[in-house]
Amino acid sequence: QVQLVESGGGLVQAGGSLRLSCAASGSIFSINAMGWYRQAPGKQHELVADITSSGTTNYADSVKGRFTISRDNAINTVYLQMNSLKPEDTAVYYCRFVVPKGGIWGRGTQVTVSS
Repeated sequence: QVQLVESGGGLVQAGGSLRLSCAASGSIFSINAMGWYRQAPGKQHELVADITSSGTTNYADSVKGRFTISRDNAINTVYLQMNSLKPEDTAVYYCRFVVPKGGIWGRGTQVTVSS
């Protein structure tokens, strides 16, 4: 069974940067979109950014200009470069792959931004 494993989370000061990675363990023959979502305490789950198989990207307004999503199809990995981090970016970040049978979620990685 394919699993997604996120890495790169941690504690950073406001204004700092982190790079999240999400890799699939196991074989996936076809991945459509890849995306990053987040959930902060007491808040709803929200889309941060996603990227299609052709490389078209989409960002939440709150992260435009600060975050960059990218993917490496050869190794079934998606990245999220996060710059100019703010305390309100603190959340658990989850990756998701959209495959023909549906969506696959990672377990999440904590990002904490201190002021």
